[in-house]
Amino acid sequence: MKKPTAPKPTAKKAILTKLGPGEYVPDVAYQRIEDLPQPKVIRQSRNAKRRPCPHCGQPAPRDKTFLRALYDVGDLVSGRPRLLHITYSQHYCSRCRKYFNTDLSDVAARQCLYTRRVQSLAMRLVVEDGLPYRTASWHLWRDHRVFVPFATIQNWVEAGGKKSP
Repeated sequence: MKKPTAPKPTAKKAILTKLGPGEYVPDVAYQRIEDLPQPKVIRQSRNAKRRPCPHCGQPAPRDKTFLRALYDVGDLVSGRPRLLHITYSQHYCSRCRKYFNTDLSDVAARQCLYTRRVQSLAMRLVVEDGLPYRTASWHLWRDHRVFVPFATIQNWVEAGGKKSP
């Protein structure tokens, strides 16, 4: 009668499968803030010497220039977040005696740190895909390299995507 033999241990090899455009690489767990990848800064300009006044339509000269920093959907190839630096101008209408800024509402809502693309993507994850706020926040960082706190996503969803005046 033969003795039962114990199964031989086999070496487990990590199987790398191709998902999408390249090799699957697991996400790195960052332990310190200093280890996070530096954002890729993209500079845009909305600076003009003259703009028509939104109240009376008369051309108004530039008075000052400002810089606005906005977080955008990250660069997936390099795995880095993307930061938009938009230079915009403030104008003064001598006829109305009012100051007004260059319109940036197509890029981001007033007083918002994130572009409209980030905002609509976050709301789509929660509303259409049914993800909880924390999971949606993690999904945005993991897949799009933009960090949005889950409470911010909750505020966007509850407000219907609109900023309060």
